[in-house]
Amino acid sequence: MSPSAPLKLIALDADDLAVISAHVQDARVQACDIVWRQSEKRLVVGMNRLDWEQTLCGGTCSRRLIAALRFDRVLACKSRNIDLEAPEEMLELLGIEFCATDPPGGCALLMFGHGAALRLDVECLECELTDLGTDHLGAAL
Repeated sequence: MSPSAPLKLIALDADDLAVISAHVQDARVQACDIVWRQSEKRLVVGMNRLDWEQTLCGGTCSRRLIAALRFDRVLACKSRNIDLEAPEEMLELLGIEFCATDPPGGCALLMFGHGAALRLDVECLECELTDLGTDHLGAAL
């Protein structure tokens, strides 16, 4: 089976973000790979995500991809149950939701296992998921 093409998805509304959320479900994120660039109004999350397309196309072993999730126009970033003093802490991303509070603005909520979360207050939703390559070591993860 040939590998699927690298993804590059953009979300500008809640429906688009739901598609990205499906692709990052069960992604593994280290706390040190969450980068909040306040002066740039940007949050970047490096992750190791499952290649759900390969699995759905009949792949016999799961494959993980290295990917970056980026949010732009972020006004504030708040975390719950994420220990930034423990950079090796591994988090499991369960999903992402968007709630419009003052359209086009609102908040994006990244929900992780064990009650951990990131809340992003955004001017408007601008999110991008980009695959960066295959995690050859993580094929069995």
